[in-house]
Amino acid sequence: MRTKIKKYSRFIRPLIVLFDIIIINSVLYYFADQGYLNAEFLVYINFVWLFIAYFTKFYSVYRYTHIARLVTYLLSQFSVFILAFFAFFSIFREGEIINEQFNIIISFTVLITFFKLFFFFLLKTYRLSGKNYRNVIVFGSSKSAKNVIQLFKSKQDLGYRFYGFFADKKDYSDMYLGNITEGLNYTTEENIDEVYCESDSISKQQLRVIRNYCSKNNIDFNLIPEEKDIYSKDLKLTHYGTIPILKPKKLPFEKIETHILKRTFDILFSFIVCVFILSWLLPILWIVVKINSKGDFLFKQLRDGADGNQFYCYKIRSMKVNTLADKISTTKNDDRITSVGSFLRKTSLDELPQFFNVLKGDMSIVGPRPHMNVQTKKYLVEIENYLFRNSVKPGITGLAQVSGYRGEIKRKSDIDHRVKLDVFYIENWSFFLDIKIIAQTILNIFKGQDKAY
Repeated sequence: MRTKIKKYSRFIRPLIVLFDIIIINSVLYYFADQGYLNAEFLVYINFVWLFIAYFTKFYSVYRYTHIARLVTYLLSQFSVFILAFFAFFSIFREGEIINEQFNIIISFTVLITFFKLFFFFLLKTYRLSGKNYRNVIVFGSSKSAKNVIQLFKSKQDLGYRFYGFFADKKDYSDMYLGNITEGLNYTTEENIDEVYCESDSISKQQLRVIRNYCSKNNIDFNLIPEEKDIYSKDLKLTHYGTIPILKPKKLPFEKIETHILKRTFDILFSFIVCVFILSWLLPILWIVVKINSKGDFLFKQLRDGADGNQFYCYKIRSMKVNTLADKISTTKNDDRITSVGSFLRKTSLDELPQFFNVLKGDMSIVGPRPHMNVQTKKYLVEIENYLFRNSVKPGITGLAQVSGYRGEIKRKSDIDHRVKLDVFYIENWSFFLDIKIIAQTILNIFKGQDKAY
């Protein structure tokens, strides 16, 4: 095995982790309250930070990571961490309020976010100067290979020093360096760190030779998929003995860790909302609703939950008491809606009691919206894959709702698009997607939506 030039990229991530831990403990020491400076809390907060970071992939930042992904990591990490921070006092200190709680949280958030972004752009600038690079070459000359080549040439801040490509079919490009055999010798001579191969113009035998060569010489081997390749992210490679088999990957909700993470987040988020918002807002809304019209404050309606289990979905009553509530959904300029109810529906405040449904376990913060039972019976017959959306808990908000498909269903295409987005959510769930949907929901409340009536 060849000896490679020593590079220090592997130390970057551990140092950033250590730096974040130092920030967290320094902030706690600065505010110096006995509620924080004790072994119980310090062990808890450091462990929770690292535990959450593992699931949110907070430190899975590579040289090719986009800034949008980094922002998503920050939102995901702090959304859960802040809940966990307050949960300590709710669970272990019986709701005790320690001095400077919010100042500490703000300090954590601002300092870590600042340094996270600072190091991100610092490394990009450093790489633009020609430092912290990885030497790469490409085997092959197909369109897929040339797309990768163009990426290396145009994105200098990624830190890849592209030398050229090798292919048995001669190419008169200035980046063409020779045939496949010459390329293997070149990797040793020029101390290449990574090799990228495409399988369109390279035979399976050649790919096997290249991969074995890379393995023996401690070179990272990467395969560029063909555009027409049948392999996809929905397949995974496994082995029956020594025979490789492609099997469908498990969907996110078929994994127990998905349910644990989602349920934990649901409980913590709902608990915070109920304690800090609903505890004072619901009494005010109760007075306003009762003054505005006769009837109960809360409206409950039987809906289908996960696996067909029915539950009562709670809402703040926004209509006059009527006999059609369980038969006909709301329409634009519906004369059943009260003046206060119109405001509640436009701002989605009528949905707030559903956080109690979440705490009970009937619903989730994010998921397919539950429809009226009369609608469910109709769509089960008319819409393909409609039943699939009932395989998970319904949500207070969902991907379809933040994508503009909420409220009245006027055309068949409305429910078609809604179901497609629900199915996409179930098949592609991630914690980041939930955070994005929640953030978009909050934004839509202030922006307003045309179908919020």
